[in-house]
Amino acid sequence: MTAESGARTSQYREPKIESVAELTSARLRASCANPAPPQVIADTRHPDLLKAMWLAERGHWEAAHTLAQEDDSETGAWVHAYLHRVEGDLDNAGYWYGRAGRRRCDSELELEWEEIVDALIGQA
Repeated sequence: MTAESGARTSQYREPKIESVAELTSARLRASCANPAPPQVIADTRHPDLLKAMWLAERGHWEAAHTLAQEDDSETGAWVHAYLHRVEGDLDNAGYWYGRAGRRRCDSELELEWEEIVDALIGQA
């Protein structure tokens, strides 16, 4: 092992997620301690939306919002609604919940984050 590869490995504070089968909302949340999202999200059905949720959890609302805006599906609208809830813009969130075909969420943000991520990785 070179010093360079050792340095790269040491950047990961949480165990690396090697496959989509290992990906859970809890593991994605734990991966937020790392400097980049797990590469395995590229192999999922909704990589950009999962990245948006990862970015939101890290507090990068603008970057997350940009990714959500680029997805015009109902699932993208759900992520978009969640992000406006995080922002505190409940009227805008309500609009996006409607576009997602969902009722306005009133659960804790952390619980909705898990629900969305589980749905995005196919566990809901």
